[in-house]
Amino acid sequence: MDIKNSQKIVDQWISEYGVRYFNVLTNMAQLTEEVGEVARIIARRYGEQSEKEEDKNKDLGEELADVIFVVICLANQTNIDLQEAFDKKLKVKIKRDKNRHYQNKKLK
Repeated sequence: MDIKNSQKIVDQWISEYGVRYFNVLTNMAQLTEEVGEVARIIARRYGEQSEKEEDKNKDLGEELADVIFVVICLANQTNIDLQEAFDKKLKVKIKRDKNRHYQNKKLK
């Protein structure tokens, strides 16, 4: 996934179809809602809760994409270069966790 290009695409979509970005607090609430929908599907489909009939056709991929879309909106409106932030975070995780998970007995 080309994050930098995705940010441009979302910004274009907002300009053409969305009129403007919702404010940051509204988007934060929307992100929480979308993450909740992902959690609901996973809890019922992969967890111990039973899945309601009307939820069985919900697409986990679509819900995850909704999360990504709102995260990109938040990044755009707060002037965050997500590609740069992601690359930086990945370097930190590689350095910090280089051997950590191999030493975790729970993962063997």
